[in-house]
Amino acid sequence: MPHLALYTFGVLKSPLADPTPLTHEFYEIGEAVYRKISQHPGYLARAEAAGGDRGMLFEADWGAWGEFAVPTWYDKGRTVETTALATTLSLWTDLHPAFDAVYTGLHRAALNRRYDWFERAGQPNYVCWWVSDGVIPTWQDGVSRLEHLHDHGSAPHAFTFHHSFTPEGTPTRIKGIGPKSDQVR
Repeated sequence: MPHLALYTFGVLKSPLADPTPLTHEFYEIGEAVYRKISQHPGYLARAEAAGGDRGMLFEADWGAWGEFAVPTWYDKGRTVETTALATTLSLWTDLHPAFDAVYTGLHRAALNRRYDWFERAGQPNYVCWWVSDGVIPTWQDGVSRLEHLHDHGSAPHAFTFHHSFTPEGTPTRIKGIGPKSDQVR
């Protein structure tokens, strides 16, 4: 059975190593969100660096998730002191549990504060796609899908919750969001 891959990417207003209260607050909320998300029904796994420190994204060992990569539009630092981004790569059983985890509870509360921490962007900040059972998506997969979404819009190859597709490539929607369709899942 296929699984849903979800890649998120945002450019922070200040580097991850910034000692200001706002950055500290982002980390505290982020750690709580990760704990909650990992307990959400339908959650399978997420990319985690082996022994990574804050800001050590580019140099970290990500195992099966591959070498760390970022979209072409990221133009800030790549060292522990200068990296100013937040990104996730996760695997889910289906669209509904991923959508629920993102848009409810603690993560929803964090989303409501996103402009405190993140720069406003003209690019999409997340992308979904289907992977075969047993496949671990890589960071490069996420980047290429996000860039494809930016350049071409939603398609079976790279889509959003609002313009989503089934694993077979048929347009679908999560009840209450997305374009109207006969297929409500």
